[in-house]
Amino acid sequence: MAFVGAGPGDENLLTLRGADLLSRADVVVLDQEVYGAMLRHCPPNVIVMTEGFIAAAKAGKRVVRVCPGDPSLFSSVAEEVAACAKAEVEFEIVPGVPPATAVLTYAGIPAASSVPEFRIVDATQVTDWSPHAACQGTLVIYNGLAEAVPIAKALIAGGKPDHTPVAVTSDGTTTEQYTVVSSLGRLGPDLKHAGMTEPAVIVVGDAVGQRDKLSWFETRALFGWRVLVPRTKEQAAGLSEQLRSYGAVPEEVPTISVEPPRTPQQMDRAIKGLVTGRYEWVAFTSANAVKAVREKFEEYGLDARAFAGLKVAAVGDATARALVEFGVRPDLMPTGEQSSEGLLAEWPPYDSMLDPINRVLLPRADIATETLVAGLTELGWECDDVTAYRTVRAAPPPAPIREAIKSGGFDAVLFTSSSTVRNLVGIAGKPHNVTVIAVIGPQTAKTAEEFGLRVDVMADKPSASALAAALAEYGAKQRQAAVSAGEVPRRPSQTRRGARRRAK
Repeated sequence: MAFVGAGPGDENLLTLRGADLLSRADVVVLDQEVYGAMLRHCPPNVIVMTEGFIAAAKAGKRVVRVCPGDPSLFSSVAEEVAACAKAEVEFEIVPGVPPATAVLTYAGIPAASSVPEFRIVDATQVTDWSPHAACQGTLVIYNGLAEAVPIAKALIAGGKPDHTPVAVTSDGTTTEQYTVVSSLGRLGPDLKHAGMTEPAVIVVGDAVGQRDKLSWFETRALFGWRVLVPRTKEQAAGLSEQLRSYGAVPEEVPTISVEPPRTPQQMDRAIKGLVTGRYEWVAFTSANAVKAVREKFEEYGLDARAFAGLKVAAVGDATARALVEFGVRPDLMPTGEQSSEGLLAEWPPYDSMLDPINRVLLPRADIATETLVAGLTELGWECDDVTAYRTVRAAPPPAPIREAIKSGGFDAVLFTSSSTVRNLVGIAGKPHNVTVIAVIGPQTAKTAEEFGLRVDVMADKPSASALAAALAEYGAKQRQAAVSAGEVPRRPSQTRRGARRRAK
């Protein structure tokens, strides 16, 4: 039995020991609404419980209880630990990163610097604030949001100057983090319209004054932005991680479903030809095409060695990565635009003296354009254009997602192709006009405009990474403009009618 501290809120602050125990757990005890993200560390068949876990532990199951923050600091699971001891169940307690230090760090407030004292208290356990008013350094208060104003008054009554700096941070270390900076004397008016909820941490002391110089988390370019990524989870993984690095909250919504071709015989013949030397080149125009060929290889007991002697082309970085994961390093990639046109610009013309075979295999989607085939034919090559997979429109997303798309609940949407524009509008409706529309290139922009969408951001080169970077640059400029005007930066979704506004 293990009691594992979940840390202050950010799932990535889980300790290595905690992650290791979760990876081997038979039973996990947690509040899924709060700590559901932790389940990504667990085996697929893990049993999730909320109570009755001592019996499971006594039966020999590996049980992990996920606890708020650090279980050894103001523990909310002390009774459960005592119950394990009484039942003679062996247990260990894994510390978590405490909110008292982590939330302050994420808020840009030094937990300890030149101050002579660092004190942590639980407001629910305090009846007299006079001793804490004497704290000469930084006072950190847990569970005090509901009584924040009376606490401030009590500290002033105990001798703290009313101009003493105070910061209140709710949902610390998460992308919902929000901080109000005030003083003991002004805390009431400043908190009045802030809309803050627990978990929250109150910090009292001069260290709060360092926030203007040290704030790094809430000042990220896309901090708190809810960004719609209309791609499958597999395709969106790298893009979503990049968005998170800018402070955004990505929401992956597949707009297409990839399915096998209706008649597999064409692919079967292509794989046979690849192995028997029918082709000089194989050109991959998507990671899905690489996946389709790889699955066929596995079906026939083949591996990357079957590409020996072949030249391999990839249309862009994502396709090249899929090939490298397969064990194949591409011989040709566009140095400029990552598209069929960019690939054609690099492709050598057929030379009967240099090329023993003049045939190219193109395993592609059923809806692929003729641009690449036409261009290669002009260069003297013969092409076997083979349907490796079909793309069909995905099922509509859940109702809350559809409503958020149409009502302006998303701050931005990233369109990585014309088909993502058509399919998203088809399955979920048009994004609200406050939503920032970011597109990967001119053709996607044209399609978006045809659907009546205003294009705000376009990548400087056609790659998903460049698109995310362009959105971050846009967000940073919007934020800087607000700060320069003396305003509190607001996300696009906060500008729509009826949206809740934070107090300045």
